[in-house]
Amino acid sequence: MAKIFVEAYGCSASFADSEMISGLILNGGHSLVEDSSESDLNIVVTCSVKDATANKMIHRIKSLNSKPLVVAGCLPKAEKNTVEKFSENASLLGPNSLGKTLQVINSALSGKKQIALEDSDLSKVGLPKVRLNPAVGIVEIASGCMSECTFCQTKLSKGDLSSYRLGDIVRQVKTEIKEGCKEVWLTSTDNGCYGFDIGTDLPSLVNAVVEIPEDFMVRVGMMNPMYMPRIREDLIESYNNSKVFKFLHIPVQSGSDKVLHDMKRGHTAGTFRDIVSRIKKRYADFTISTDIIVGFPSETEDDFQKTIDLLNETRPDVVNLSKYSARPGTDAAEWKQVDVGEVKRRSKIIFEQINNISLENNKKWIGWRGKVLFDEKTEEGIKGRNFAYKPAFVRNDVDIGQSHTVEITDATISGLIGKIAS
Repeated sequence: MAKIFVEAYGCSASFADSEMISGLILNGGHSLVEDSSESDLNIVVTCSVKDATANKMIHRIKSLNSKPLVVAGCLPKAEKNTVEKFSENASLLGPNSLGKTLQVINSALSGKKQIALEDSDLSKVGLPKVRLNPAVGIVEIASGCMSECTFCQTKLSKGDLSSYRLGDIVRQVKTEIKEGCKEVWLTSTDNGCYGFDIGTDLPSLVNAVVEIPEDFMVRVGMMNPMYMPRIREDLIESYNNSKVFKFLHIPVQSGSDKVLHDMKRGHTAGTFRDIVSRIKKRYADFTISTDIIVGFPSETEDDFQKTIDLLNETRPDVVNLSKYSARPGTDAAEWKQVDVGEVKRRSKIIFEQINNISLENNKKWIGWRGKVLFDEKTEEGIKGRNFAYKPAFVRNDVDIGQSHTVEITDATISGLIGKIAS
């Protein structure tokens, strides 16, 4: 039986995959080690969403290549040739091929390369797992998406939408809570279209999950704006339950409708404005997170200004900013690119803008007193989340999974600083 090292990069779905791979490894009689220096075989669960991320993955693949290696996740599915160029002997495991995990591992250990990139019909709900964080249960609710974005490789990696059954997801959430999780993340490539292929939707799922009688919180993961009109009213209502973090990650990507059209996003800036406006009218304190790409090939100075204006108008709490990078296999990679220096200039302007907005939003919480669920150890101390999923740091000695009343005394760009008040 082998000693196996597993590490993951990218989105919460990628980390969920790594937890399931680790669970399957233990079920298969192998053991897990915390350092690649102690392993007989290494597994890296990759992400390929950005150029910089893909380069980081390649560097990591090269550094782990001295032993039998399994490259899993999105990169081998989207860019098989790239992985093989830097590690010709590595076995490959696709994001929807987890049923082949042990087969691929055993083959790699015996010195035979195996490629398992075809999607299997295995549901990721109910697989054994080894949690990265004992307080957080990451539950994948679907794989793939319904979008055809011209900048994104996700469709190449994960394919069309395949939603898992609502009852199976609820059972999985019950298992997570029974095993000690205080926080459950509902995650997928795009939560917004969950259930459209099986006759249900995201609000129905959220409503079913919060009916579980235990004490826990739910974080609803990323959803694209184009599906909002179909589920908007029911979704806003589902957030009314006290178990649901008042947090919405809705990536707008640009404030220009022309650029959004060229991205094939399927929504307008108005769609984003509308959902933000409706949520802020309904809930006094609510965290809005979004994503912005600057320097998309067709983005003009006027388009860029529209993004600045949209951010000033909607004032999201969190903005994940990316400089556009051409990803192999996507439509936009073939177009004339914006000058690199210009992309950097635009990125710097928006970076400063979002820092100012974040700090302003966070300062409004100074003096707030309320319950915080602690879910992560950091260099600054221990970090928790309040009802609006605002990160709150304290210096006190607190265990992961505990809740305490916290008084917020200060704020930074990245979160709130407080002290235990109870």
